Amino acid sequence: MLKLYNTLTKKVEEFIPIDPNEVRIYMCGPTVYDYFHIGNARSFVMADMVRRYLEYKGYNVKFVMNITDVDDKIIKKANEERRSTNDVTTDYINAFFEDITKLKIKKANVYPKATEHMNEIIDIIKKLEDKSFAYNKDGNVFYDVKHFNGYGKLSGKNIEELEVGARIDVNEEKNDPLDFALWKKAKEGEPYWESPWGKGRPGWHIECSAMSCKHLGETFDIHAGGNDLIFPHHENEIAQSEAATGKPFVKYWLHFGFLNINEEKMSKSLGNFFTARDVLKRYSAEAIRMFFAQAYYRGPLNFTDDLLAAAEKGLEKITNLVDKINDELKKNISSDVKPEFDFKSFYQRFEEAMDEDLNTSQAVAVIFDFVKEVNRVIASSENIDVNFYNDVKTFLTKTADNVLDIVDFNKTRTGDDKLVNDLIELLITLRTEAKKNKNYQLSDTIRDRLKELGIVLQDSKEGTSYKIGK
Repeated sequence: MLKLYNTLTKKVEEFIPIDPNEVRIYMCGPTVYDYFHIGNARSFVMADMVRRYLEYKGYNVKFVMNITDVDDKIIKKANEERRSTNDVTTDYINAFFEDITKLKIKKANVYPKATEHMNEIIDIIKKLEDKSFAYNKDGNVFYDVKHFNGYGKLSGKNIEELEVGARIDVNEEKNDPLDFALWKKAKEGEPYWESPWGKGRPGWHIECSAMSCKHLGETFDIHAGGNDLIFPHHENEIAQSEAATGKPFVKYWLHFGFLNINEEKMSKSLGNFFTARDVLKRYSAEAIRMFFAQAYYRGPLNFTDDLLAAAEKGLEKITNLVDKINDELKKNISSDVKPEFDFKSFYQRFEEAMDEDLNTSQAVAVIFDFVKEVNRVIASSENIDVNFYNDVKTFLTKTADNVLDIVDFNKTRTGDDKLVNDLIELLITLRTEAKKNKNYQLSDTIRDRLKELGIVLQDSKEGTSYKIGK
């Protein structure tokens, strides 16, 4: 039975979907004013693994990821570049889809855009106004936080703490400093829509309440996002949605930990970030996914080249076995050599790891144990029956491919690819020996000549790996 840590209840709970036939998930997607960074990618990839594991367990999953395409940051970017907001968002939406495809993230069922849901956004604001949860001040509509009983239940913050908080946005138009914008009055040169309160545009928080309700219903199973969204974004979503519908908004809240650089949260505001597309130029998608999977999804993860290079190196063990399996399947040998192998226990161990609050690091360890044991069996036997290799392929396909997507049987190396790999590994060995013998000129020459050919060597504590691509 799958158990998940629920941010709302602050405990690990048994996962029981509202509808046994369908799990409904909403994931906060990008604000499209720039390329998303590798910290955002961690949240996107981990949400993808959650979705894939639920599908592995037999659930039909409806996965919705929103796109915020109207926002202060987008307007600022458009003004800086002297372009229309539509041009800015179109470019970065296209870039977003390019990057998540390269990261092997499965497509959502729906990617709702804020600009395409103005009727729904206006309708929910009107409901809140009718119920006295919102008020209009000269074309700006604000949410009355103190009117909602239970504000702070997700983040654990209370009203008294928030009132003295240094980050409260001071705005003389608000009845209370805690209140937040649902609708913003139009300013000159900014995009706007007609509404009962005049020309304007929505606040960030109300967009998600409107879009999730339209595509998943008033109450749904899982809402996911990064830890940085717990407050105020997700807290405000709860306040808006539950006030509007009178029903619980979300059953399980999942939040993903920060990706740090030098123990500090990676963020665009701090300027200490790498875009996902830049990292993809240096490491494979499989290595990036492995890097994320080897850490607990709720905890912080330090971003280092050593760890990514180690993930790339570790994947070679799996890839080498995949190549061997594909070769043996082509031979299609039928024989009496049918090794005793406990596939069932490996499936059980993998599922036990994932069921325990998505312990992907333990699941990866199970896969490596499996690879080691299969290699031992292969080394000790000859002319093994093809059904054994079929069973090995099935296990790796279901776990390492379909759930974690750290390997792809359709992307394995041809004979020529393996020859290239062996030659590169030989050169890496020669370079390592040259460095040991303090022949740094030869070591540098090997590295530089390979780089000229588009083969980039990556040194780490784990050894040297390589990536093809200039």
